[in-house]
Amino acid sequence: MASDNKAQALKEKELGNDAYKKRDFDAALTRYKRAFELDPTEMVFLTNVAAVYFEQKEYERCIQECEKAIEVGRENRSDFKIIAKAYSRIANSYLKLKDYKRARDNFHKSLAEHRTPETKEKLSEVERILKEEERKAYVNPEKALEEKNLGNACFQKGDYPQAIRHYTEAIKRNPEDAKIYSNRAACYTKLAEFQLGLKDCDNCIRLEPNFIKGYIRKGAILLGLKEPSKALLAYQKAIDLDSNCQEAIDGYRRCMMASNSDPEEVRKRAMADPEVQGILKDPAMRLILEQMQDDPKALQEHLKNPEIAARIQKLLESGLIAIR
Repeated sequence: MASDNKAQALKEKELGNDAYKKRDFDAALTRYKRAFELDPTEMVFLTNVAAVYFEQKEYERCIQECEKAIEVGRENRSDFKIIAKAYSRIANSYLKLKDYKRARDNFHKSLAEHRTPETKEKLSEVERILKEEERKAYVNPEKALEEKNLGNACFQKGDYPQAIRHYTEAIKRNPEDAKIYSNRAACYTKLAEFQLGLKDCDNCIRLEPNFIKGYIRKGAILLGLKEPSKALLAYQKAIDLDSNCQEAIDGYRRCMMASNSDPEEVRKRAMADPEVQGILKDPAMRLILEQMQDDPKALQEHLKNPEIAARIQKLLESGLIAIR
């Protein structure tokens, strides 16, 4: 009698699957529930019911059916892969409900039963969401301002490491404030941590492209890194934003002096770069460089071509040419 019931249950499941594929979810539910009545030891029938509820966006009911399925599975020593699938379905339901912590917990439970690439990927997705939510929850512009002011006070006293700590906390509290990155960059410059400062300048410029101080500080750092040609470009951008900015003008002049201090050394360093060598070997580029010398206005026309612009940029950075 029991074997007959199991066989009949499997038939009901197959009929349920056919209905499910046709998206006749009411019929599918009836078949799956009937299958479980015939064989209450098989958890798959309950996970199938849960799958229907998931498709119907009845996520709470999906979770309930999966939890019941897991109980049945434990009692009847079901395959751990099926139990893992039930936990994943619970997790996906919580994901739809935007209950990310419970989604994460159930993905962990699923992986404890059976590890699959899909579940691992889903867990990573949820953890990214939780991390971003935690970051957003921490944002508080008022506290950011408090930390920024504390950082400014430390900077004025020359306590740059402590100022960095305050500015770092301010950035966590308000990561969209370009000026805090600029302030921290100034601290890094004082401590000769030029690469860290450069990164902060780039973030500052990304957030506020017209903030002149970002370019001035970037120029100062690049000079500290002995890259006057790149520094010159940063100062030039600052001058483009404000042609009367004396700090930018002075920085530009320092770059010119540094670039011209030992032209032979600059030339040797540039010519050791294979990319620079390739540009200079190109007859078309040599012609363009000659035109630039005879008619500086010709440069603007050539810069409209992205490929030529990139090559000229490379030569500027190498220090081989300068635009005055």
